[in-house]
Amino acid sequence: MTARCWLFLAIFFFSVSSAASEQLTNFDDWLADFRASASAAGVSERTLSAALDGTKPLPDVITKDRRQAEFTLSYWRYMKRVNSRRVQKGISLLKTHKSLLQRVTNKFGVPAHYLMAFWGLESNFGKSFGGYRVIPALATLAYDGRRSRFFRAQLLAALKIVDNGDITLQSMRGSWAGAMGHFQFIPTTYQAYAVDFDGDGKRDIWNNMADAFASAANYLSSLGWDPKQKWGREVKLPEHFDFSEATLSDWKPLFEWNKGGVKRISGASLPNIDIKSWLVVPAGHKGPAFAVYPNFRRIMRWNNSILYAISIGHLADRLRGAGPISIARPKNYRRVSVEKVKEIQARLNSMGFSAGNPDGVVGKNTRSAIRNFQKLKNMPADGHITIKLWERVVGK
Repeated sequence: MTARCWLFLAIFFFSVSSAASEQLTNFDDWLADFRASASAAGVSERTLSAALDGTKPLPDVITKDRRQAEFTLSYWRYMKRVNSRRVQKGISLLKTHKSLLQRVTNKFGVPAHYLMAFWGLESNFGKSFGGYRVIPALATLAYDGRRSRFFRAQLLAALKIVDNGDITLQSMRGSWAGAMGHFQFIPTTYQAYAVDFDGDGKRDIWNNMADAFASAANYLSSLGWDPKQKWGREVKLPEHFDFSEATLSDWKPLFEWNKGGVKRISGASLPNIDIKSWLVVPAGHKGPAFAVYPNFRRIMRWNNSILYAISIGHLADRLRGAGPISIARPKNYRRVSVEKVKEIQARLNSMGFSAGNPDGVVGKNTRSAIRNFQKLKNMPADGHITIKLWERVVGK
């Protein structure tokens, strides 16, 4: 997975002028300038030499950055990660680590099944930390113009982690985006939230499950995790529901959705409580619908993706015995390619709907533009991209 503790949408919009100026220099010149800055920030020459001498950019890191799963996979493909094998493994590991997880929950207030869900989806329960050397990967992204400021900060933090002796340079391997350890912390998140839970003098999120679980719980606790609340639930929408209301921009108290005819998936009434809630339809009006609560938004602060947050919440539910989501992938489902998404965005722009840059990324602007188009054409305004929408918008 990608580096899970940063906000995807926020880092899309760093200074264009800064990025452009950095790209006027070659990589070696850029690295020399960065090295001087890292030295001034207190990183030792020993660490700088060991970490940066001979470092070259990694082209495949840029490719992966442009093709992040959260932006290129459909709901149906993304949710395959919550499969029976992962559920059974998680249930087994909950038993294995029961005592430790209880101590972590007692201290930080994050239930064990949520910690297990994050662990399962971040690193497949520790089986996949990522095979990239973190320093060269971060240097590549820091030099690249798209998010240079963000990754420059991550690179400096990674060097300080090595310089502090928390992990050796050789062992510092992670994702293409520099995410590390069992819970795929990026360097600045490690610095801010990693915990030495067993008191051995090190914050070891790579080899020590006590530190790893506690660090994840500490981060979620810092986001305001409420142990008394669920993440959300699958719901049944009333007939003739206005799908333009199914957005994270509009919330209502749960009892208001209840009054409007939204039901539990069983058909029973929703709890008649005053909790802030939103509706999301990640696969469009023909797919499942979810009422989500503040803990869902806290999951999105770990990884700013609706699909990611649903997968975490659903896996956590499955680990406690819940069944699969009620609506399965349609047999006639057809994936919409990135190129077709670009075509939709470009065409919507030309029609006066502000979809933003035609980059193939289905973000807030694109979904808003789609909803406005759908309303104009008397279609369910779910903001969802399908092959039929492509045919309607592009005219093919």
